[in-house]
Order: sequence, then structure tokens, then C-alpha cells
Amino acid sequence: MKEQELRGILSSNIKRCRIRDNLSQTALADKLDISTNFLSDIERCKAWISPETLVRLANVLKIEPYELFKVDSLLTKKESDVLQQYANENMKAVLTVINQIKEI
Repeated sequence: MKEQELRGILSSNIKRCRIRDNLSQTALADKLDISTNFLSDIERCKAWISPETLVRLANVLKIEPYELFKVDSLLTKKESDVLQQYANENMKAVLTVINQIKEI
């Protein structure tokens, strides 16, 4: 995994949790004692978070720090269902292509 991919996962999870907890960027930044601009940069993959801020963030969001780096651990049921449907549809398409190749 590349650093940019890891940043993307982290930023998506931070934003998802912030919205889940009905927090504005300003409210979350205040709780973390960081600027709103810095939090915005983190959520847009423009800045990296320190270990200390990561721990504070996880505490505020009531999750374990490692969960912020997992691709699907923080998905809502609806997001998970959409992702599963997408995966199923793609698997069908892949199997169709494989069967077409076998016929050639």
C-alpha cells in the first residue's frame, strides 16, 4: 500500500466518523485542539496527523486508533450494503468475461 492510499483511508474514515457523530469540522478541531484548516487538510489528504493527535482523535470518536486505518470497519450498514452489491455485480461481470474467454 502506498502512503497516499493510507492517507485516503484515514481521511475518509475521519470524515465518516465526524459526520456520523454529527460534528462539524470546527467542533471536532476544537475537541482536538487543532485548527479547522488543519483538520480540513487532513480530511483532504493534504496533511498528515501526528501520533498524539491520532490518539486524541480516536478517543473523541470513541474508537480504537487502528480502526481509522481499516478500509471497511467504519462503514454504515447502507454503505456496506452498496459496496457488497457493487462487489457482487463486478463478480458476475468477471465470471461472464472468463466464460467468454473459455469459449474462444
